[in-house]
Amino acid sequence: MKILAIVGSLRKDSFNRQLAQEAKAALAGKAELEILDYHDIPLLNQDIEHPAPEAVAKARAAVTAADGIWFFTPEYNHFFPGVLKNVIDWLSRPQDGGKPQVLAGKPAAVSGITPGMSGTGLAQDHLVTLISFLNMHVMNAPRLTIPNCLGMVKDGKLELGLSKKYLDTQASAFVEFINAEKK
Repeated sequence: MKILAIVGSLRKDSFNRQLAQEAKAALAGKAELEILDYHDIPLLNQDIEHPAPEAVAKARAAVTAADGIWFFTPEYNHFFPGVLKNVIDWLSRPQDGGKPQVLAGKPAAVSGITPGMSGTGLAQDHLVTLISFLNMHVMNAPRLTIPNCLGMVKDGKLELGLSKKYLDTQASAFVEFINAEKK
C-alpha cells in the first residue's frame, strides 16, 4: 500500500515534516509513505495551466499512484498555509487532455502539530471542508492534533513522547480505512 504525505510547510525540518517522518516509521510493515516534494510548484495561474508545469505533472502522478493521501498541516492564523492551498488548487484542476482532477475519491487523513495551543484543530477543520468539497473520502476519526510541541523538541528533533501512541493509532486506522475503501 502506498500513502502520499502532503506536508503544509516547505521548511526542511518543520514540525509537520518531522511528524510525517514519524508517521512513516509508524507505518513500517503496513504501508509505504512518501512525502510529496512540491517546493517548485508555481502559484496557480490559468495562463500556465495547460500544459501543466513539470512540477505539477509530477505531483499529480504521485497522487494518482497513491492509495491514500495523508495531510500534515501547521496552523497559520487559524488556517492551513497558503502553500498547501496552492498545491491542492493545482491538484484539483482538470488535467491536460480533459482528464479529471486527481484528488476525487482518494482516501484522506489529516494530522497536525504546532507550537501553539490549538494543536491545528481549526486549520484541520478548514482543510477537511476543502478536501471534502473535492470529493476526497476523509477519515474523520481519529484525527491527530498536537499542541505545544516546543517541549517535544530535543536538539532540533521532534520527540513525540506520549503523543506517539496517538500517531500509531491514526496510522493503523488509516491503513484500515484505505483497505475498507478499496472494497
